[in-house]
Amino acid sequence: MNRLRSGWLAERHSLVAESVLVVGWYALYQTSRGLAAGDAGVAFQHARMVASAERWLHIFVEGSVQHAARAVPGLVGTFGVLYLTLHLAATGTFLVWLYKRRPEAFPLARTTLLIASALALVGYAVFPTAPPRMAGLGISDTISGGDVSLNHGLVSALYNPFAAVPSLHIGYAAIIGASLVRYGGRPALRLAGLLYPLLVLFVIVATGNHFVLDAVAGATVAAVAAGAARLLITPREPRASSRTTRVRVAAPAKT
Repeated sequence: MNRLRSGWLAERHSLVAESVLVVGWYALYQTSRGLAAGDAGVAFQHARMVASAERWLHIFVEGSVQHAARAVPGLVGTFGVLYLTLHLAATGTFLVWLYKRRPEAFPLARTTLLIASALALVGYAVFPTAPPRMAGLGISDTISGGDVSLNHGLVSALYNPFAAVPSLHIGYAAIIGASLVRYGGRPALRLAGLLYPLLVLFVIVATGNHFVLDAVAGATVAAVAAGAARLLITPREPRASSRTTRVRVAAPAKT
């Protein structure tokens, strides 16, 4: 396997430098995400389009998932806490673990996360979409209310309510899951890599924050970002020039 050697992104730098890069990039992403909020009318129209597509595909299950979660006491509240905290906590923990335990794999995963964030911003700007809980589809808002609200106060300053497509919760979870399956080594870590994206999927759907197709879009963004990151940081093998090749072919044998 080719060693990741081409360019600054292909190297694992000091923990301070990597932290500044990742945190700074995420802060820029969050700020841009908040500023990229589209027109409300267009966002609700897009949400209805997504719901219609899911009905046509027979995967419009958001209401059923939320109803099932409500049947388990305390589960919806737990999912709400996980939605607000797990995304960053799990991603940060994963990056630190990968940095220390699998240094050769860190540049690819880090760069994939950065590219996925940039691609997601394009999605929010091009296709602003309201989440199911705001789209009038009979799906409740299980997070806003009580001590926490996504629509008021400091949280709302950088919160884009119409950034449902793609789901970067799923995008990040897919990158983490795939990395754990490949580099985890221990069966428990590989199993966690398989289960973590599924947990995140249940969380984002049960809380009414994303459609299933939002999750599909998020996983697609992760896959595209992984391919782009590999192209960026994997060195290409040098090719001999055609002139050199012709000279070698034409050179007469010594007698």
